[in-house]
Amino acid sequence: MTLGWLNARGAAELGTALADQFAPQTVPTTAPSNKAAQKDEHQALQDLLRRADREVRTLRLNFYKKARFANSFKWRLIENGVAREVADEVTQSLVLHLSQNQPDSMQYQDSAAPVDRVDPAKVRHLFAQGNKYIAQGDYAEAAVCFQNLLELDSRDADALNNLGATLCKLGSYHEAEEYFRRAIGVKPDHAEAHGNLGAMLRSKGELSEAEIWLQRALRLKPNYVDARTNLGLTLVFLGRLREAKARFTKVLRGAPRHADAVFGMGQIAKLEGRFEEAEAMFKRTLEVSPKMPGAWAALASIRKMTSADGDWLEGAKRIVLSGIAPLEEADMRFAIGKYCDDVDDFEQAFHNYKRANELLKTVAKNYDREGRTRFVDDLIRVHTREVISKVQRGASGSMKPVFVVGMMRSGTSLAEQIIASHPAAKGAGELTFWSSAVHAQDKDVRRGMLSEPTREKLAEAYLGVLAGHSADALRVVDKAPINSDYLGVIHSVFPNARIIYMRRDPIDTCLSCYFQQFLATQNYTMDLFDLAHYYREHRRLIAHWRAVLPSGSILEVPYADLVADQETWTRNILEFLGLEWDERCLDFHRIKRPVATASTWQVRQKIYGSSVGRWRNYRKFIGPLLELRD
Repeated sequence: MTLGWLNARGAAELGTALADQFAPQTVPTTAPSNKAAQKDEHQALQDLLRRADREVRTLRLNFYKKARFANSFKWRLIENGVAREVADEVTQSLVLHLSQNQPDSMQYQDSAAPVDRVDPAKVRHLFAQGNKYIAQGDYAEAAVCFQNLLELDSRDADALNNLGATLCKLGSYHEAEEYFRRAIGVKPDHAEAHGNLGAMLRSKGELSEAEIWLQRALRLKPNYVDARTNLGLTLVFLGRLREAKARFTKVLRGAPRHADAVFGMGQIAKLEGRFEEAEAMFKRTLEVSPKMPGAWAALASIRKMTSADGDWLEGAKRIVLSGIAPLEEADMRFAIGKYCDDVDDFEQAFHNYKRANELLKTVAKNYDREGRTRFVDDLIRVHTREVISKVQRGASGSMKPVFVVGMMRSGTSLAEQIIASHPAAKGAGELTFWSSAVHAQDKDVRRGMLSEPTREKLAEAYLGVLAGHSADALRVVDKAPINSDYLGVIHSVFPNARIIYMRRDPIDTCLSCYFQQFLATQNYTMDLFDLAHYYREHRRLIAHWRAVLPSGSILEVPYADLVADQETWTRNILEFLGLEWDERCLDFHRIKRPVATASTWQVRQKIYGSSVGRWRNYRKFIGPLLELRD
């Protein structure tokens, strides 16, 4: 089996042959500069993918052969006169296409030689050689060494763990997770495998589980600095900034130049609105680790970039071409996209955002359009006007909860910031309470109204969560956009709660989602067709809630109107919430509070209208969204 697995010559020859058929006649030697050239490039790429389906996909290449195939393909393109950047992008598109809906085949078998026949010297040699390749950045060769070692001893926990770490670098994230889990199965107290698994799960957006594994790693190895830092970064994503800061501070006491810990402190400073301090932290990180993609990308997120930042752009491009892991490249592509959008280079902006989303798909599950439609159908079927009118028993009379809902990127953070500027109100950010509650009661929610005892428990538990954010505030805002789905359940528990629905131009909304780097769990944001489907289902469900919930439960706030006439709409919002007028709500950008969302920079600026109608700059790229016009 080993010889078959290692024999990648055929895969390399296949890559060379495919490139010869594809270039130079059909591949542009420079980035396309006009619509005709873009059309030719698109057609050439589609022809390539069809040929790959016939000649390559059926071979089910393992990750090593796939890497050799891709490497040969890319370098033959370059030899044939294709620009390096174009060759990189065409190769990446090919590899992503071949990987879609098809897990890599490692041909792993737990059939190693008996332990008493294993040559310890050979095992040590392979392990050392694998680590040497890792240090050199030659991850494909490192993976071969660890796989060969596992052919000798399939229960070598260190080799399983290192192979998982190597696969992460090669972009085989799902396989990497399996190897980390196998390492833990063999050796339950393997702290590094626990820590690596936790970091992997964070990259996939599975934050709660990531926290569990990282906590376990620290219990096994209390001085495990990388696990402590990764835990801190996970807590940042969860919005628990105080806990995250404590982790980073502890690391920095013993290692003041630990790059990830310094970067984490910069992330906290950014979310708390201390942008100059955040920039200093990110630059300090780069002094220690000059090519760290996350820190380099973060510099673009804390202000509007200008043409004077050309050095940043050139550095970002060099990092992208340096052979970084796919998710690291996604970080950089989103940042380069923002730079290009800031300087009005819309074609390059869209190009980079598209690449970023393709890379994110390597860790995301496919968006299930049929499943989403069924879920919306079930909610509409269960929550009729008649059923909604009978929910008073078991419901709470509290008016403390305020729900700001809408699609992501529709202005929910702006609305929360305005309300939170009132002395009688508090912003709690995006709480996960209702999504967790509905998932836990999924079958019951789809069958009918929740029982009276269940609703009483939910009311008590949720008010406890709000009290944790503020015991004294008259109103506490939960601005999780996903709560748009759960308004029927929420109303059955809190019929007196106020709901503010933010409505933004659908194309601006969806395009802004596509341009934002969300967690991999937000899989519908990575494809324009998926976004269009999700938005239609969202709009259908919101129309239902407006029809069946009592009049006066929902205030619809048009984002464009709020931007155009801030005071009038601010007064409308406060009146709807039963709060007296307060001038401080007009100066919402001055409030000092953490904003752990994608809008952390925007909501600290004075209100601006440049995002209204932004989609027109990208009209020629966004065909699937154009039918969403109101």
